Amino acid sequence: MRVAGIDCGTNTIRLLIADVPGEAGAPLADVVREMEVVRLGQGVDRTGQFDPQALERTLVMVDRFAAQCREHGVESVRFAATSATRDASNRAQFIDGVRERLGVEPQVITGEQEAAASFSGAISVLPAGAPSPLIAVDLGGGSTELALGTAEGEVLAAFSMNVGSVRMRERHLVSDPPTAAEVAAARADVNAALDEAEAHVDLAAARGVIGLAGTVTTVTAQALGLDSYQPQRIHGAQLSLEQIEETCEWFIAAPFEKGGTPGYMHPGRVDVIGAGALVWEEVVKRIAARTAQAGHPITHVVTSEHDILDGLALWAAREPQAPQL
Repeated sequence: MRVAGIDCGTNTIRLLIADVPGEAGAPLADVVREMEVVRLGQGVDRTGQFDPQALERTLVMVDRFAAQCREHGVESVRFAATSATRDASNRAQFIDGVRERLGVEPQVITGEQEAAASFSGAISVLPAGAPSPLIAVDLGGGSTELALGTAEGEVLAAFSMNVGSVRMRERHLVSDPPTAAEVAAARADVNAALDEAEAHVDLAAARGVIGLAGTVTTVTAQALGLDSYQPQRIHGAQLSLEQIEETCEWFIAAPFEKGGTPGYMHPGRVDVIGAGALVWEEVVKRIAARTAQAGHPITHVVTSEHDILDGLALWAAREPQAPQL
């Protein structure tokens, strides 16, 4: 069966077209995997609604993705809108636009549903013998999802924090590079969100951590010393806690808007990568502290190229939704 998952977040919109093998447990076979920075959530944290230009940019990409679904004979589509759409008072305009272009009903999923879908996608390619339970951290533009679950796929607890790369950039890190006061305020914001998350997710239970999405893969590319984006090297990479802290601090301090874009990073991520790195650093520090207190400290974090997008494609296979293209 040929399926498609479309993940529309605060900063990016992504498409996965994949073939679902007949045998149980076999991984998806990618046909198309594409990402574009559209910044749908531009200003949503401040205004509570979508900017008209951001809507227009995003719907242009939905048109393009619909054309690719037609071209590749997609039989079932799942379209998920996440943090920015949850927060926007004029979300109906966006939902109507997607429905008109794809001929399917888009889902505005909750933070907990987003966390579960991300976890499903992340563990779909785990090797045998992976640690369990583990935490999948999906760090997006508007929110960061924490999902604690078993290597067999059972989600034990999940929580969505309203902190992400775009949201922290717009709230706090407005200078380039950010001032010490801005960085301190952003760290306090993230740690307050983590305090709330710990009421829902037992971070100390984790025996392993998987990091997902663009901030994490970009930090990994820098830590590995890559000159270009190489998903085959990024996927499955294990970074030590020291590597993550050092690389995140480098991103936070780097004046990218004046200094250019590294070859491994999408230009649309330049202004928010420092904010995303700050969130990632604080999340990893908190999980590391809790697991150390529990007597089984994590020593590294695994990066995955497979995330909510894969979870959406698997959902499209489980519950088919034929597009009217």
